[in-house]
Amino acid sequence: MPRKEGQKAKLMRLAQIFAEETDENHRLSVNRLVERLDERFGIVAERKSIYDDIDTLRELGFDILQQRGRGGGYCMGERAFELAELKLLIDAVQASRFITARKSEKLIQKLSRFASSYQAQDLRRQVFASSRVKTMNESIYYTVDELHQAIAQDRQVSFVYVDWNREKERVPRHEGKRYRVSPWALLWEEENYYLVGWDPKTQALRHYRVDKMEKLFQLKKQREGREQYDPQKMRNYAKPLFGMYSGQVHRLNLSCREELVGPMLDRFGSDVTLIPVEEGWVHVHADVAVSPTFFGWLCGFGGRVRILEPASVRTQFEEHLQTTLSESRKP
Repeated sequence: MPRKEGQKAKLMRLAQIFAEETDENHRLSVNRLVERLDERFGIVAERKSIYDDIDTLRELGFDILQQRGRGGGYCMGERAFELAELKLLIDAVQASRFITARKSEKLIQKLSRFASSYQAQDLRRQVFASSRVKTMNESIYYTVDELHQAIAQDRQVSFVYVDWNREKERVPRHEGKRYRVSPWALLWEEENYYLVGWDPKTQALRHYRVDKMEKLFQLKKQREGREQYDPQKMRNYAKPLFGMYSGQVHRLNLSCREELVGPMLDRFGSDVTLIPVEEGWVHVHADVAVSPTFFGWLCGFGGRVRILEPASVRTQFEEHLQTTLSESRKP
């Protein structure tokens, strides 16, 4: 008679073997399943009990597939994530700037556990060391969690906001004076996490990069700015901003070459107004927060995008170009 040690865990261990050692290209026969239970977990099982266990796993919702004939056997079919979905998630983690290199590695390892060991090897081969700059702030995950808690509990937060100096050191803004903000939403924009919160000084919604926030804690005061916060508008909060730089929002009339319609839709969204005019040119009407970053974006098109209206913004752009040219000529 087989020894009874581990029999209560047999069903769970069998499911583990299916999840880790099988997929649609790698199947295990019943004899091999018996061997793997003994080799990995010291559990002795009879062939008949394996058939019963497979039926039980199927009743519990596991997609155990069988292929008959030579080279056949059993394998795990549908999983929590398809392989293509895991590749997409891993690519997103690897490309994300706000996730540190060390955290990216840990997340990729965890995501790989949703695949068989064979599929996990393929996933690991697809991951390349990215040249993209990663954040160096490991505490960002705890900051994000703290902000979510503050929003859920309707509490203001206080934090120190920092920048980098030439020695690559994090230096507090405003000599370390703490910011007090009513948090309302978190956005992932321009490859960074941002907090959108009510600033009592300016009496307006402002945004702050989460990886630049330090020594954050919740206050006992309830949040302010409820009347000005509209959750329906958060989806479009960053649309007029360039590089998340604030500026006065203007309704611009731009003229661009027809071949740039794609970049215009990418930047302003599919609901932007496009009006064909003379051959090869299109007028674009969009709301834009005018800033030096926006002017730099225009310069990248080499004259193929022009500001038509308002005239005041066109004048600002011309002055920006003149200042840039003047500064570039200095030794």
